[in-house]
Amino acid sequence: MLACLPVLLLLGPPGSPTATVAIEAPLSGWRNAPESRSSFLQPVHYPASSVNVEQASAASLISGHVAAAAKGPATLVVNGVPMPLSVSDDGAFARPYAFARGSNSVEVRTERARARRQFYDSWEGKAPPRLRVVLSWDTDATDVDLHVITPAGEHAFYGQRVTPSGGALDVDVTTGFGPEIFADPTPLRGLYLVYVNYYGAGERPAGELTVARVAIASDEGTLREKLQVFSVPLRRPGELTLVRSFIYP
Repeated sequence: MLACLPVLLLLGPPGSPTATVAIEAPLSGWRNAPESRSSFLQPVHYPASSVNVEQASAASLISGHVAAAAKGPATLVVNGVPMPLSVSDDGAFARPYAFARGSNSVEVRTERARARRQFYDSWEGKAPPRLRVVLSWDTDATDVDLHVITPAGEHAFYGQRVTPSGGALDVDVTTGFGPEIFADPTPLRGLYLVYVNYYGAGERPAGELTVARVAIASDEGTLREKLQVFSVPLRRPGELTLVRSFIYP
């Protein structure tokens, strides 16, 4: 196994406090790490403002530290898919992620700094998420929900986070920015429907726009890999929007 020390990048204008981002996990290089699929499903404690790392295995963990971070959430980019990243008051961040077998990249960005990791996972026994749907949105204190309908008519959402065919919604974020991620290592063949529901706006002014971003990735780490990203404007609570219908494979 090849590994390296945490990546640390320093950026910032002259005279400003130094902005640093350090990624402590995953390590760079080559790894052969077994991973429990059940670790992807996260416990939810309402009200849920972010993901958590309860029951997460070491092989499915992204963690690190941000110093002198700019206000607002940081951005996490995994295999080209951007999503908000919650950073605690002391600068720490952590979230589970079900990585695909093969090459993976992880980047953490703030307004003044960024850090990046690249690693290759060769574990042949893991069930890769051949279908992944990532929902995030750009306003705090709002509740936006991801709904996925499978070819068998199964409905994955906050009220039923695991489908009988094997898909799972990782967490139900209720107070903004997400992300909520649906992943399935053995997706059924046929038609999928992806919806976004603007569930609640909290105390935000009526008519203030929230923009949701939905990324749909299939067959990550293979020659058939495909990534589609959609932006969805949401204007009022109660809206249910069909973002995309597609046939897998």
